[in-house]
Amino acid sequence: MESYYWLIIMAVLILLEIITLGLTTIWFAFGALAAFIASLCGADLILQIIVFFVISLITLIFTRPFALKYFNKDRIRTNAESLIGEKARVVERIDNINASGRVMLNGQEWMARTSDGDIIDAGRTVTVNSISGVKLIVSLSDKTAEREGNND
Repeated sequence: MESYYWLIIMAVLILLEIITLGLTTIWFAFGALAAFIASLCGADLILQIIVFFVISLITLIFTRPFALKYFNKDRIRTNAESLIGEKARVVERIDNINASGRVMLNGQEWMARTSDGDIIDAGRTVTVNSISGVKLIVSLSDKTAEREGNND
């Protein structure tokens, strides 16, 4: 009868994995499969539980980093996440102290603040570092800084 319980546990864990796609329960499903096999071989319940935990932890420790590296590797960033790393043009002087600043990015105007507190004048090119609420957190683009350094 214990064999059926392990099959039910394994099915539930696989179903949860399918629903969440988070690579969280699949490792325990492998453990349940191993415990199921142990129960078919006549192992007592304590040994089955030990097999479940040991196999679950082994698969979690040794295969999860590999799976995460290749899972969703071609995932396309969407919404605000896709703006990080993009270049934007400053249309209103960015000054964190005075809570002012706007940039133009992909045809849309965004409120902006600098990540380091620097004041950046209009017309400059900045790089989006992160997003905080509805504000882009930006810093001067390396290319812009290099160009200005060459003009001095």
